Amino acid sequence: MIPTKLSKGDEIRVISPARSMAILLDDTKNIAKKRLEELGFRVSFSEHVNEKDIFDSSSIQSRVDDLHNAFSDKNVKAILTTIGGFNSNQLLRYLDYDLIKSNPKILCGYSDITALSNAIYAKTGLIVYSGPHFSSFGMKKGFDFTLEYFKKCLMTEESFEAVASEKWSDDCWFFEQEKRKFIDNEGYLSINQGETEGTIIGGNLCTFNLLQGTEFFPDLNGTIVFVEDDSEVNPHDFNRDLQSLIHQPDFEKVKGIVIGRFQKDSEFNNDKLIKIIKTKKELSNIPVIANVDFGHTTPHITFPIGGRVRIVSKDNACKIEIIEH
Repeated sequence: MIPTKLSKGDEIRVISPARSMAILLDDTKNIAKKRLEELGFRVSFSEHVNEKDIFDSSSIQSRVDDLHNAFSDKNVKAILTTIGGFNSNQLLRYLDYDLIKSNPKILCGYSDITALSNAIYAKTGLIVYSGPHFSSFGMKKGFDFTLEYFKKCLMTEESFEAVASEKWSDDCWFFEQEKRKFIDNEGYLSINQGETEGTIIGGNLCTFNLLQGTEFFPDLNGTIVFVEDDSEVNPHDFNRDLQSLIHQPDFEKVKGIVIGRFQKDSEFNNDKLIKIIKTKKELSNIPVIANVDFGHTTPHITFPIGGRVRIVSKDNACKIEIIEH
């Protein structure tokens, strides 16, 4: 199921299925709300969006209620998550998937939201989106690329190519809005060559792997898996996390891998990443593209989990085309 695209005048509901909005600076919240309103949207907030416990989150029941209310409210056309975190997978057994399936609408977020997004797609067939959080809209500088792809994926029905950004950043923008450092983008990295088309699943790899062996893990048959991780994951961690994914039943039916850009503190470089991929025989016959604009650096593309993508991986000629979203 492809949810209805956003139009000016639509209401966007902000929910906190992971960490609470209470951790955001007021400046970030105000900029984010104003930017969405300037795009023509009405912004509303869930009842428990600011509830906060010792884990900077809210109770399971509060988060489930907010998500159910957002899906069941006929005025709400899209749902944005506040920010990522560590515990979205706590909600999965408590969700009413029939309610969600009966009220299909856009759900967008990334990082820890990977667990929620892939579970909803696996249980309902509803296409959901890996893209900016509500908090992301609070970025003063360097947001244009992210906004462009948010619009392409969630406000139009046409296919689009995800072209590499000109510059990227890995700074703590939410603390230092005026002191940004941008890095020239060298473009995509073709590790294994080839071209293919398939259904997108994945997101944050260590979070995605939490679904392994459960009813919430999506079918791998005919998929192109998008994966990324943050600075807490070093090459050793990524190596074994990727291997864990490869060990899943039906992985041989995966058609390609797309890897998001790593943060500088993760101690990754192209040589290490190439070494990891090239030592895995299971990946030798499928295209693998890396250094793509998603993950925990900025900017981000928005891509559909459950949507269709065509990838071409060639030296100096990689292409990623989102063809159904």
